[in-house]
This record gives sequence, C-alpha cells and structure tokens, in this order.
Amino acid sequence: MATFHVELVSPEKLLFAGQAESATVPSVDGEMTVLAAHAPLMAVLKPGVVQIRDANQNIRRLFVRGGFADVNPAGLTVLAEYAIPVEEIDTAFVDSQIRDAEEDVRDAKTFEDKQAASEKVVQLRDLRAAASR
Repeated sequence: MATFHVELVSPEKLLFAGQAESATVPSVDGEMTVLAAHAPLMAVLKPGVVQIRDANQNIRRLFVRGGFADVNPAGLTVLAEYAIPVEEIDTAFVDSQIRDAEEDVRDAKTFEDKQAASEKVVQLRDLRAAASR
C-alpha cells in the first residue's frame, strides 16, 4: 500500500513524524481516514484518538484535544491543542482531576465559572475514555 508523510504536533513538541499507510482523525464532522493521495482539505478536530498505521502495520494511538488537520499534496499535518500518546495517560491521575473538576462545578459561584469547570470535566472524561480503549 502507498504511504504518505504524517506529522502530529502540539504546542509542546512533535509527537510523530514519518510515513504512514493511513491515519484516522476525529473531526467535528465525523471520523475521517486519510490515505495516500487524499484530496486536500482542512478539518477542525474534536477530542479523540488519532490512529496512525505505518508501513509495518504498527498502530500509534494519540489522544488529541482539539486542533486542525491539514491534508495537502505533501501529506497530513495534525496541529493539536494538546496531545499525548494513549499509553502515557495516567488514569489514576486523570480520575483525581475529574473528581476535582466536578467539585469545582458544584462550588462555582458564577455561570461562567460553572461553564468553565463543566468544560474541563468533559475534556477530562474524553481523555479518560481514550485511555480505556
């Protein structure tokens, strides 16, 4: 199968750069799989797991929390707001953060504080769900 270049970067670091047979990304319009010679497009990402299959059939799974995917003749570039390899997610730590964020929702005094805390709970639950798959 033909390969193409894939890069996945976050503000902190480059998490993947290499050749891939396919890459599946969680866009706000639905999950999409990119193959070699895919039509150019730009997609907004939602929280979820990016799966990259290399030429040796190895699969890398990286959780992303928002960002953009750019498919062009050079390949696929994923610019993530936040990204972490799924195997590096510390579920006990995430569980404690979820509890703290849920407490912040209960203790919020203003609508804005409650909304911000609620969004954090959703993001943390997305991260926890990725670790469970």
